[in-house]
Amino acid sequence: MSAGTKQADNFSRFERFLRVFADVQPREGVTCLVLVGNIFLILAAYYLIKPVREGWLAVTDIAGLTKLEVKAYSAFAQSMLLVAILPTYARLAAKWSRRDLILRVGAAFAFVLIGFWLSQPNLMFTRIPFAGILFYLFVGIFSVTLVALFWAFCADIYGAQRGARLFPLIAIGAALGSTTGSWLGEKLVRLPYVEAFDLLLVALIPLLVAMLLAAWTDRRGTYGDPSAWTKDRWNEPAAPVNEGPYHLILKHRYLTITALMIMVFTWVVTSGDNLLFGIVQETIGGTLVELQNDPLAYNVALNEATTAFYGDFYFWINFSTLFLQAFIVSRILSAGGMQALLFTTPFVSLAAYASMAFVPILGLIKVLKIAENSSAYSIHNTARHMLWLPTTKEMLYQAKPTVDTLFVRLGDGLAAMTILIGTRVFDLDYMGFVVINILLVLVWIALSTYLHREHKRWKKMAVVPDTVAAAAQESR
Repeated sequence: MSAGTKQADNFSRFERFLRVFADVQPREGVTCLVLVGNIFLILAAYYLIKPVREGWLAVTDIAGLTKLEVKAYSAFAQSMLLVAILPTYARLAAKWSRRDLILRVGAAFAFVLIGFWLSQPNLMFTRIPFAGILFYLFVGIFSVTLVALFWAFCADIYGAQRGARLFPLIAIGAALGSTTGSWLGEKLVRLPYVEAFDLLLVALIPLLVAMLLAAWTDRRGTYGDPSAWTKDRWNEPAAPVNEGPYHLILKHRYLTITALMIMVFTWVVTSGDNLLFGIVQETIGGTLVELQNDPLAYNVALNEATTAFYGDFYFWINFSTLFLQAFIVSRILSAGGMQALLFTTPFVSLAAYASMAFVPILGLIKVLKIAENSSAYSIHNTARHMLWLPTTKEMLYQAKPTVDTLFVRLGDGLAAMTILIGTRVFDLDYMGFVVINILLVLVWIALSTYLHREHKRWKKMAVVPDTVAAAAQESR
């Protein structure tokens, strides 16, 4: 019997099925599937919470501010909060084991969710000033912090070689979780005995189960028979040395460029979303001219048409994201490696905005934004998380949460400020904003080019196969 036949015999039926989606090796199936379920539950919890955020903000009086201004200021407020919070988080990561870090951070978020549920209007209090704004800020931090912590944990569990094979499969759970959470939340709020704020309590279930699954995975290890090295990791701190997140990012070029690339990527995609929203409002408004003398009827019709447009828009994004994650991402990685993952989405964006410049039609713009967003949420998100595979534990648990939270929120804020300054100061039209996004995409491509060179260098410095290690002192 050949070696290849012997190896094939070692695969369970379940693992053969998983190999449709990624290069799963014998005995890797159980842990990998649990991690798929873990990120599924985290994203499902977030998408159960997200509609409550929008509804609460809608009934919060913010005198003199437009919706876009609220978005801009809240993004920067989140950034300021994160600047203050992240050093404390880094100190805890240097003190607690990774299991304790995951469980305690998850428990803290759960208690805050209960607190916000108790703070809803007309439950214990008629109304708490600025509660909607505070919840908006909390959800923005919740969504990126837990996801960043999860992927840091995965990179720590798997290391560079196994992570490169299995991350595309694990990310399928994220695509499924976001779709399921959105669908479940919509169905639940239609029930006569479920109010929108009750989704906060429902979200506790997947959140807490996800934390318990992570703790079980930490105990089990990759294959189910923990080695001495794995057992040592149970009790040692998640990040043995506390260098501080900002010091790490500024100290290493690789991390600096990663942070800048993610910020510009977020800036581009969010600017495109804001641009689409403006075009949707303008196009729909043009079809409701006969109702302009009746503001109430006009607003009702505009709201219904906008809701219908975005319902269809988000359906196709979720469907396309799931398809790309399940069947395309691992094949792109196999065919072109990390370089292909890094450059696919920026070139999709470049083609999209160039086409928008020549054919500014809503139907085409909608299709192009579906292509950009679904590629960003699947292909580029997988690349972003894989960038951290050849880094140290300090970088995983201190720098990665900072990059995936602070720099993402800075990108959101810059996108909103681009629209505000462009319209109020420079009086830019549609074409002006498209040109700005094209220029930003070129910056994104330039950063990705440099980042790919650095990534290859860091992979070579991984001194022990399948562990997260890098010769950090040589990488300055």
